[in-house]
Amino acid sequence: MKKKVIVLLLLLGGVLTACTNNEENSAEEDNSWQNVEEEGKLTVATSGTLYPSSFYNDDNELVGYDVDVAKEVADRLDVDIEFEEYNVDGQISSLQNENTDFAANDFSLNSDREENFLLSSPIKYSFASLIVREEDDSGIASLEDLEGKKAAGEPNTSYMRAAEQYGAELVTYDNATNEQYLTDVANGRTDTVVNDYYLQKMTTEALPDVPVKILDDVYFNLDHNGFLFEKEHETLHEKVNEVLAEMKDDGTLKEISEEYFDADVSEKPDVENIEQVDVE
Repeated sequence: MKKKVIVLLLLLGGVLTACTNNEENSAEEDNSWQNVEEEGKLTVATSGTLYPSSFYNDDNELVGYDVDVAKEVADRLDVDIEFEEYNVDGQISSLQNENTDFAANDFSLNSDREENFLLSSPIKYSFASLIVREEDDSGIASLEDLEGKKAAGEPNTSYMRAAEQYGAELVTYDNATNEQYLTDVANGRTDTVVNDYYLQKMTTEALPDVPVKILDDVYFNLDHNGFLFEKEHETLHEKVNEVLAEMKDDGTLKEISEEYFDADVSEKPDVENIEQVDVE
């Protein structure tokens, strides 16, 4: 009789252990896509100040390449979309605090970010360039000439790390407009803006009265950009990537990119002499 009691207790212990393990596994289960589906809404972090990726048009509508791609993703997933606006650090914090589902703001998909976030499939390929004063090139003819110059940008970006690596003095802004960046270069408050080539090209074309330009033939770090997701949100990440693959295959990414960049940024650019700078 004692042996039967012991066996029964062991069996009950096994059942209880199994139940406990199931509860733990359930608690750790990734419900990121299920939560979006049940709520019927994607919440996306962006800046609203980064032309032409995320900005307000003349009708005061939030638009841009990243914004429009995110809107199309939500439409194909049959959910609504809501944008929350932050600077770069705020967007990162919103992901880590799970206040937003992903961040869409021309983020470079580099190995440093891969350590902390899930990265979407690339939606944009580009490279870095320098905006300088039109009259004197800000005294810059190469990356080595950045030493001692004032480089403007948001903190903690790969562009600012590259400028710092070449000895530039960093002048940081908190979600400033493109016009402020360019005007400060023109009036000598800063000497250069280091950023994405296509963004710089569109910005200088949109503000032709500001006497700045992109420095010819000083290009570096072929890059690819996309969305950032919280590290544990794999199911949502997979869903969005599936849609992005569809959008690339059917030409939608190309169509949206040509609207904003006058170029197909969904494919790697055919540009020579792009220097690689290690900014990890």
